[in-house]
Amino acid sequence: EEIVKEDQVESKSPKGLIMEIRAGAGGDEASSFAARLAEMYQRYSANHGYEVLIADESKNELGGYKEVVLEINGKGAYGALKHEMGVHRVQRVPVTEKSGRIHTSTASVAVLPIVPVESIEIDMKDIEMGFSRSGGAGGQNVNKVETAVRIVHKPSGIVVRSQSQRSQARNKDRAFEILAAKLADLKIQGDQAAASEIRAKQIGTGDRSEKIRTYNYLQDRITDHRIKESWHNIEKILAGEIDPIIEALSNAEKGD
Repeated sequence: EEIVKEDQVESKSPKGLIMEIRAGAGGDEASSFAARLAEMYQRYSANHGYEVLIADESKNELGGYKEVVLEINGKGAYGALKHEMGVHRVQRVPVTEKSGRIHTSTASVAVLPIVPVESIEIDMKDIEMGFSRSGGAGGQNVNKVETAVRIVHKPSGIVVRSQSQRSQARNKDRAFEILAAKLADLKIQGDQAAASEIRAKQIGTGDRSEKIRTYNYLQDRITDHRIKESWHNIEKILAGEIDPIIEALSNAEKGD
């Protein structure tokens, strides 16, 4: 059986990517950081003319994200953002901290290329589907009609929700698109493990559990641990101006 490598998938120029951001260790502070990261990627995407849709989101009481799933479409979007996958760590004094103690929190980012749904074999007998009312913003229609879609792929245990669209049919299409991306990712991971082959130019392990970057507020510094480079002006970068970091990672991959 032919082995599908990550760079082969990319060479087909995916039309975009699915990005999942989850709060990690650190409670409400981690959820707040996950929301900042989501905002950073949304602003970066807007700066580059990419289209962003929030497919699903789960917020805490303070408005931070426990989890958010973004779909980002546009030429070059996957190539630019693929190295964002991994654990992002923040070190800062939370607004709620009275003693000025620095907290360390984390959020994980997963990045999957969007693949054509028809390119992945999905047996409908393996699918469990449910519908509910959407919980997010989007007008009165959202809460009156069961537009949110939840699908379970029984063989893999993958669960996908989509609630951003106003119609059930469009949310269903979006959910299957996310499922296809996840199943393609599982295949790549399996093939790479079977071949036990790591690309020479790969930056880090490409593992979503790898700590890739630290955002240190006290020193106003962001450090990417894979290429051992740092940048200053955290607020500017979190406002979407992450181009220098993306450029440095891209150059490191090319071996520049």
